[in-house]
Amino acid sequence: MQQREQISVFDMFKIGIGPSSSHTLGPWRAAQQFVELLHEKAVLERVVELKVLLYGSLAKTGKGHGTDIAILLGLSGDDPVTFAVDRIDSKIAEITGTHRMVLGGTHAISFYTDDDLLFLFTESLPFHPNAVTFQAFLDNETAVSATYYSIGGGFVVKEGEQSQHRAEVDLPFPVDTAGELLHWCRKTGLKISEVVMENELAWRSEQETRKGVLDIFRVMQECMYRGCHTSGYLPGGLQVARRAAALNKRLIKGLPYSDYASWVTAMRQTGNGFQNILDWVSCFALAVNEENASFGRVVTAPTNGAAGVIPAVLQYYISFCDGFDEQRIIQFLLTASEIGSIFKKGATISAAMGGCQAEIGVSSAMAAAALTECLGGSQRQVLMAAEIAMEHHLGMTCDPIGGLVQVPCIERNTMGAIKAITASQLALQSNPDKAKVSLDAVVKTMWQTAQDMNSKYKETADGGLAINIPISLPEC
Repeated sequence: MQQREQISVFDMFKIGIGPSSSHTLGPWRAAQQFVELLHEKAVLERVVELKVLLYGSLAKTGKGHGTDIAILLGLSGDDPVTFAVDRIDSKIAEITGTHRMVLGGTHAISFYTDDDLLFLFTESLPFHPNAVTFQAFLDNETAVSATYYSIGGGFVVKEGEQSQHRAEVDLPFPVDTAGELLHWCRKTGLKISEVVMENELAWRSEQETRKGVLDIFRVMQECMYRGCHTSGYLPGGLQVARRAAALNKRLIKGLPYSDYASWVTAMRQTGNGFQNILDWVSCFALAVNEENASFGRVVTAPTNGAAGVIPAVLQYYISFCDGFDEQRIIQFLLTASEIGSIFKKGATISAAMGGCQAEIGVSSAMAAAALTECLGGSQRQVLMAAEIAMEHHLGMTCDPIGGLVQVPCIERNTMGAIKAITASQLALQSNPDKAKVSLDAVVKTMWQTAQDMNSKYKETADGGLAINIPISLPEC
């Protein structure tokens, strides 16, 4: 079991670049942390050679997940929140073509990707399957080395440390389990989102938190809108066609719009029929994860591979449940983040540790809980919705074809979103007193299932669909 930690809404929701939070965003952050370590030791300008060693799942599916690209950009001093996604190809081509990297953006060294960035396919480190070691050799024949673990959702832990470094604060309502969360809700009468906001005040003002959450929503919104208006094929060699744009065009029925707000107005005019709404939810989820697979800017929610579930359910709430209101959007995302943090503390959100149940399953539970609170459900109904959603994802494997976050990952986001809505409706129409399974029991079961799951079904592309679907990918 992982050590308990204090998790903010901005830990669960991170702005970054696709296609994977654990294989792209995490290694990117690890590379940045290593550059910062060199700065702290005042040796950055003395580096003459650099080696990067990728272990376990980072090695086996790293090419398909863009791990190598993320590390090169992180070492170069670029940040995933601000780096222009349309510059990725040219920046990588420059590094690989010139065999030159500007470490931290200030110190140029020779860097040959074939020799200096090594994929150790048969080696793993015991702490976590997603491991990367950086070795910097200095001009005085000494070296600085550090190993980092990308533990899911963009979270990174340096070897020898128990968790991401952060000063502890006095949270008014410390929560590790669903039972503890319900205790605080009962004691105070607060909604789950209100408990979260009170805890966030320990880190920053309410105004800052609200602005930050709305920034998260803006990136989700822009990602979805962009995905619904971009066609073509996804990169990586599988020749997977993008579907969201064609689906959006068909569903919108020629109604005029010019931006996100008018798009929402137009889609509302297409009707509230079950099949129409079902198609729209699928369109939303497809759009986000097609952008994710294309190295677009997304929000880990709680991971990149599952980034489409929460935006899709939130967009369903906005478009078809009259949820187009800043306060309601903030309420939705705060509630979702708390459920995600409970899963991270009690189990995992890393597919390399727990299979796809740790990604799509967790995101579906988060979305189900958030929708339930926003539709007026009680605190117990909110937790019940999260439990229902995860219960029916238990044991889901992670078996990406070609090591790419495309098949079956993209469609799984549509399924996770629909399951979340169904779980919410079930909870809203149910009496929690009669529930047989608690959310804490499901978290415990998910962790046990993760530990029992064969490693070939944990984001290694060594089993399942990854080996049963014949493909021929070009050399990376």
